[in-house]
Amino acid sequence: MSPAAEPFVGATSSTPVRHHILSVLVENKAGALSRIAGLFARRGFNIYSLAVAPAERHQRFSRVTIVVDAESAPLEQIVGQLEKLVNVVAISDLAPRNALERELLIATIQVDVNNRRALLNDIESLGASIVDVDAFGLTVMLAGTPGACDELERRLDNYDEVDIHRTGRVALPRLGPRLVD
Repeated sequence: MSPAAEPFVGATSSTPVRHHILSVLVENKAGALSRIAGLFARRGFNIYSLAVAPAERHQRFSRVTIVVDAESAPLEQIVGQLEKLVNVVAISDLAPRNALERELLIATIQVDVNNRRALLNDIESLGASIVDVDAFGLTVMLAGTPGACDELERRLDNYDEVDIHRTGRVALPRLGPRLVD
């Protein structure tokens, strides 16, 4: 099976509802992320995924990508509440069909001679890379669409002793109209 086509707007076993992607530019100051998380908690908004990183070389600002459960609150209410926070500079709502979404999945899998070939086939078919190896296991990485990461995680359920970590989504608006569907 090939990785899921983008943009990811459908439901999978780990993403049962539609989501909004908010890209929030904040001043990189102590407590900014805490205030955002507190706002979501106080209002009962469900955060599906959260990723934060410096937005520029000088680290004056950070980009917070928040994937919000569309059923937990109206988007306008979420944006309105975020705009009231002191350190928030700008908010963009990225419609999934107009955004490029990526997520990083890293997994360490214990393998033996009986299941190593099957694991290598799964890794190759999904476009994942081996980043570390020893006699007893592999560490693999996939930077891809949320659907591709979901599929790799589903396939890794077939193996014992798997340790999986996912970063959460990051997203940017597409450059222009899609030339290929």
